Amino acid sequence: MRHTVPAGMERKESDVYLRLDSARLPRHIAIIMDGNGRWARRRHMPRVAGHRAGVAAVRSTVETAARIGIPALTLYAFSEENWKKRPKTEVDFLMRLLCRFLKAEIRTLNDNNVRLQYIGRQHELPESVQREMAEASCATSKNTGMLLTLALNYSARSEIVDAFRSLAEAAARNGGLDHMQVDEQAISDHLYTRGLPDPDLVIRTSGEMRLSNFLLWQLAYAEIYVTPTLWPDFRGLQLLEGIEEYQKRDRRYGGLGQDGHAPQPKSQRPHAEAKR
Repeated sequence: MRHTVPAGMERKESDVYLRLDSARLPRHIAIIMDGNGRWARRRHMPRVAGHRAGVAAVRSTVETAARIGIPALTLYAFSEENWKKRPKTEVDFLMRLLCRFLKAEIRTLNDNNVRLQYIGRQHELPESVQREMAEASCATSKNTGMLLTLALNYSARSEIVDAFRSLAEAAARNGGLDHMQVDEQAISDHLYTRGLPDPDLVIRTSGEMRLSNFLLWQLAYAEIYVTPTLWPDFRGLQLLEGIEEYQKRDRRYGGLGQDGHAPQPKSQRPHAEAKR
């Protein structure tokens, strides 16, 4: 039975959406937003112009994911490594851009029934940024639709370190380390993402083939989709194309296919971007 196209979709988005199985949408999509600098460089513009242009990609992606009923979306916005490897002027600009984004997008998030939260070492961010983060989270806290998580000052290795520290501290309060129980569930319960399902699909833009220290524990069985599209050019259409490719995959979690054999890779339809 044909499903109804959500309001607000463009024709190309609608065409892809109608090819999707609405019963098999990912519960959680994680996106590594990459390519802002290259987008700007190709246009002979400063790097900050790429970051500024990337805001429209965030808005389109969030709106599309919310409209089609994705329960959770996590965006890799700013890594711990960015503090060390980016010029201070660029980092300062990113912090100001984040504050402006949080102020400007509250209405859009509320209109789409999106709740906002964060992961990462938030206490290390500037106090002004922390205030804007708290206000935006509070302003969307009563929404009941998609959960949008921004990874800010995030490092997967730091997250795992913090999880083990939390486990040790909990054991110390409960009679000492002899009472510490470590298994997969215990570790998951102490990660920043506790309460979230592990991502079913991780999307990386700009064609790079790496995870960049993002959700290393949680992505153990995620399907990986890489698009050559640079982040500022990414829109709801590219998100839908990623979901379409995801639905072609046979998720086996280390097992075999239905016929008892490992399935052969399915032929992939070339991305529109690859034809450019």
